[in-house]
Amino acid sequence: MRFLVPSRFRSDIPVVPVVRLSGVIGVSTPLRPGMTLASVAKTLDRAFAVPRARAVALLINSPGGSPTQSHLIFRRIRQLAEEKRVTVLAFIEDAGASGGYMLACAADEIICDDFSVVGSIGVVGGSFGFPELMKKLGIERRIYTAGDRKVMLDPFLEEKPEDVKRIKALQADMHEHFIELVKKRRGARLKGAEKTMFSGEFWTATRAIELGLADGRGELRAVLRERYGDKVRMPLIANERSFLARRLSLAGLLGGEAGRTGFADEIISAVEERALWSRYGL
Repeated sequence: MRFLVPSRFRSDIPVVPVVRLSGVIGVSTPLRPGMTLASVAKTLDRAFAVPRARAVALLINSPGGSPTQSHLIFRRIRQLAEEKRVTVLAFIEDAGASGGYMLACAADEIICDDFSVVGSIGVVGGSFGFPELMKKLGIERRIYTAGDRKVMLDPFLEEKPEDVKRIKALQADMHEHFIELVKKRRGARLKGAEKTMFSGEFWTATRAIELGLADGRGELRAVLRERYGDKVRMPLIANERSFLARRLSLAGLLGGEAGRTGFADEIISAVEERALWSRYGL
């Protein structure tokens, strides 16, 4: 009588819920929500709560972004995996780079496509400087602070060596934490020289696997069928858009002040996102 029971209720059919983690991490507007812990927490909770799940699959496609949000999402995945005692598989699509690779490290196994961009274990930051333009335009910068170091790397003032030294020290500290995270998660699988692996460089599948940054090649559907059988269920646990995001999207379509504001935010967010993807030639 098993054939009369819907597949989702059958204990003999393996289930592997799928969570898509896609886009820039942390760069967010109401119309272009980036990945943050707040935006993916409920989705992850639902995925790990699926009864009798044989594993949870993460479909990752991200060039990185905020190191803090990357780490928060990483920690939530590991907490749920350990609490539920469920294996986590990461499948990298176009890119699992920088913060995107940190997300992949939350998995017990990392699988990528031949053309996936993998790695970029480093920290980057940047801005523009306009002091000469300010002088030419006859504009004077006036800023008032309480605290000698409250303003650093102001783009409208001359760059100070002590400010650059300070920001580089912060980046070095973040980089060290990133390296330790990768070492802890990948362990003995890492095979390359540390100077190479942690230089911020990125690779496609063949080299990433040689270095031990990834475990193999494959596509989610094919791999899961090979491991769990042709009848394996792979429900996509989708992220739900907030009420505010839906309202602002509607406002953008209808016009008005809210629509114009949302459209401006959309453009700024799109430029920032495009800049992150372009680092990897994507």
